Amino acid sequence: MKALNIISAFLGGAVVGCAVAMLFAPEKGSDLRSRIKDLLRKRGIDFSDDEVEQLVRQISAQIEE
Repeated sequence: MKALNIISAFLGGAVVGCAVAMLFAPEKGSDLRSRIKDLLRKRGIDFSDDEVEQLVRQISAQIEE
């Protein structure tokens, strides 16, 4: 069970790190959100537009702290 927690923490960190890197890339917000949705879909995770917006807001809030 401990190994599963470590793996899930690593994957979660990788997703957040990737999203943060994409947020700092010089790209329009709508294009960025579209790229995030496409990347998540390729990995079998289906997010709605509202869920992507919420994810972006959460990441932005964590960056500002």
